[in-house]
Amino acid sequence: MNNENKVLACVDQSPYAPYVADASAWAARRMDAPLEFLHVLSRQTETAITTDNSGAIGIDAQENLLQHLSTQDAARAKAAREQGRLFLNGLREKAVAAGLGQVDTRQRYGDLEATLAEQEHDVRLLVLGRRGESATHQTDHPIGRNLERTIRALHKPILTISAPFQAPQRVLFAFDGSANARSAIKRAAASPLLRGLPLHLLMSGKDRSDNCRQLDEARSRLDQAGFTTTATLVEGEAGEVLPRAIQEQSFDLLIMGAYSHSPWRSLFLGSKTTDLLRMVSIPTLLLR
Repeated sequence: MNNENKVLACVDQSPYAPYVADASAWAARRMDAPLEFLHVLSRQTETAITTDNSGAIGIDAQENLLQHLSTQDAARAKAAREQGRLFLNGLREKAVAAGLGQVDTRQRYGDLEATLAEQEHDVRLLVLGRRGESATHQTDHPIGRNLERTIRALHKPILTISAPFQAPQRVLFAFDGSANARSAIKRAAASPLLRGLPLHLLMSGKDRSDNCRQLDEARSRLDQAGFTTTATLVEGEAGEVLPRAIQEQSFDLLIMGAYSHSPWRSLFLGSKTTDLLRMVSIPTLLLR
């Protein structure tokens, strides 16, 4: 199957996998693109020692111990591969039942970030959960610890999911007038993913003439592309304005630019993108 310009759904065996599968199937249908499910196996996880053999390190026992551990590792690796295969087949069957004709699966060993970087040249849209199999259920950390690093490593649109997915009906576009945001407007205008959905542009900040002009220009570009667009400028910080608008106006998809500053700046000053991903639970499309 030719998977160029595919929708790539990155899944693991966590409760978030069905949400990612539903979102990626929706996106693939709207974009008329093939869908692929990717499951990355960690060698460190599958070869982890779960028993204490420290009492069996005598000279006579050493060779038997090494052979035993090698057999354990091989069995664990085989079980992980088979479990992953069954897991991926289940997601594939669900997508086919939803009406998709081109659905593939891929299982790889290695690091998630490196694997996605290798795959992205064939990817039109990446879909992934904001938390994964290794995440805890602490309510104050609703995103996975590696999410920001993974997003920064890629240069394709990324749809992040954190809750059961429903096809969006009302879309909120976070616009700040930056070069990154203007580029996101262009990409959104050209994408079939959003075609036919009403878009609301929301800009937070001072009610200044330059902000109004930038917002009008963004709205005009979307209107010219055939979208039904509204726009609002609201005074305040994005971290307060956006979550409030989502709650009060029942938006069910958020679009925004992502990580326009360097990782070093975020280390000392924090990241608005990460903060917003923590604050909102609706699907969020990140355009870099």
